[in-house]
Amino acid sequence: MFSRSPISKTSILLLTILLAAPAFSQDKPQGLPAEVIEVQPRVLERTLEVVGSLRANEAVIIRPEQTGRIDAIHFQEGQAVEKGSPLFTLESSTYRAALEQAQAREKLSRIEYNQAQELLGKKLGSKHARDSALAQLQIDQARTKLAKTELNKMTIYAPFSGITGLREISIGDYVNSGENLVELVDLQQIKADFRVAEVYLSQLATGQTLHIKIDAYPDEIFSGEIYATAPQIDVRGRSLAMRARVPNPDGRLKPGLFARIELVLEQKDAALMIPEQAIVPRGKTQLVYKVVDGKIAPQAVELGLRQRGEVEVVSGLDAGEVIVTAGQLKLQPGGPVTPLFPQPQTSHAPSPKAGKAGKAGKAGKAGKAGKAGKADGGS
Repeated sequence: MFSRSPISKTSILLLTILLAAPAFSQDKPQGLPAEVIEVQPRVLERTLEVVGSLRANEAVIIRPEQTGRIDAIHFQEGQAVEKGSPLFTLESSTYRAALEQAQAREKLSRIEYNQAQELLGKKLGSKHARDSALAQLQIDQARTKLAKTELNKMTIYAPFSGITGLREISIGDYVNSGENLVELVDLQQIKADFRVAEVYLSQLATGQTLHIKIDAYPDEIFSGEIYATAPQIDVRGRSLAMRARVPNPDGRLKPGLFARIELVLEQKDAALMIPEQAIVPRGKTQLVYKVVDGKIAPQAVELGLRQRGEVEVVSGLDAGEVIVTAGQLKLQPGGPVTPLFPQPQTSHAPSPKAGKAGKAGKAGKAGKAGKAGKADGGS
């Protein structure tokens, strides 16, 4: 006699799934998946990239106009100083004595002039004597003024506010007229010098914005604006020299740095930018695949500027519309589509230990399930 083998629970479950499969197959098929984005307006800048160099807003090497010995230094190297503050004082006893002598002569000339004027008024002196005394007084006044000026030049003042450099002398040094003492640099603003080809002359003007990248700060962009242009084109390179101001309140930008300059030639406040891979060329026509009511709707578009893997849509699209960015080859006009919007990347990646633990857990569960299946099948 034949023995009837018992039916396992697993066999009953599989049979149920197979019987239900035709019912599922009668549902409406889903559309093919495709990556999509929603078109949104944003600011678009048409730019021109050139190279240039930075220079100080103001820079001067402090030099004495008189010879003498350094008597005092009124600043520390690298210190910020205000306009008009004293920097150096030279030993000035000789010039003080010269001023006192000039003042004494001026005083005597004034007395003589007053006497000549009084005698002329009493008809006891001549007009010529009075005029000679007046001329001598004016000469002595000029000598006094000259002595004061020479004495004042023995103290050297900051011509503008800035940062002092490394001084070349010490107290007690004897310096000559025109000798280098220290550099003074204004770093509150930085000037950027650069040249552009003559073909861009009509698109550039004072007041235009520019962006600057410096190798010392690779992750930062500094902004400024053009404030001056050269009056003529350089005939050797057919280029125009231009200069821009860049705010530098923290003093990080230094004169002499190499600069990569991006000039903003045009700015649009509400440009529709889409990825270049969203464009589907059809002969001379450029298409994008819009998603309308879950179906593909080709749309002809007119393109504008291209920038870093993106292209501007001048006409044919409106803000808020959804377009396909990948997988167009497998899609058909009018066919259904399942939109897949890009998912934001999470900032925390799973640790390797967690991954191994997860795999181990899955493997353990799979192993137990397999053993259970074999046990049921054998029952």
